[in-house]
Amino acid sequence: MNDTRGDESTISNGVCACAERHPLRRVVLTGGPGAGKTAVLELLTHLVCRHVVVTREAANILFSGGFPRSAGIPARRAAQRAIYHVQIELEALASQGNPALVICDRGVVDGWAYWPGPEPFWDAIGMSRAAAFERYDTVIHLRTPDGANGYGHQNPMRTETPAEARAIDERIAEAWDGHPRRFVVDPAADFVTKAARAIALVLAEIPACCRAASGSAAASELANQPAALAPATSTGQRAP
Repeated sequence: MNDTRGDESTISNGVCACAERHPLRRVVLTGGPGAGKTAVLELLTHLVCRHVVVTREAANILFSGGFPRSAGIPARRAAQRAIYHVQIELEALASQGNPALVICDRGVVDGWAYWPGPEPFWDAIGMSRAAAFERYDTVIHLRTPDGANGYGHQNPMRTETPAEARAIDERIAEAWDGHPRRFVVDPAADFVTKAARAIALVLAEIPACCRAASGSAAASELANQPAALAPATSTGQRAP
């Protein structure tokens, strides 16, 4: 039986016999449009126990609910301020109870990549970049492929061209640059390979008790892939 906390905002899947009190950890799955976040998060919901909670993307909740979406500067500023506040509340809701891990579909830092200015983003939301970094234990960045290697418009909320998507992806990389625990998953020849790398990184963040409770051989195998982690580089650790 699935244990859900607010069907429109968070997902937690599976029965777990673990009764330990878990120290809360937050992991951000980020990336530009078309990077594959939605598909990876959907796969993860079938691999984890009820102590792992996945938040919905704040922007999708807002825009699919009718929040105005316009190319004008005032509208873009209003949207990013609204996304910030929804993101904070989603993370607070997901942290209720005894989760071992909250997986966030983007984090508040992503807003910097979409902010049109001229006022600095951090001033507009009333939070410093350092404080935003401290909210998240780990950041996993799925890079956006180019048009020839898989970028598409399957998500109806996605309006960017391949070039615009890649530009946003670069901005997101810049926004998260400097986070002390950041992993980068580059595009692969096939999405299954890319998804497996991202999932392995997420599962490695889950306590062993909860990882085993998923009862999934696939979860255990992915979580223990030694190739999932690579030596640190100046732009974050990379899955090969």
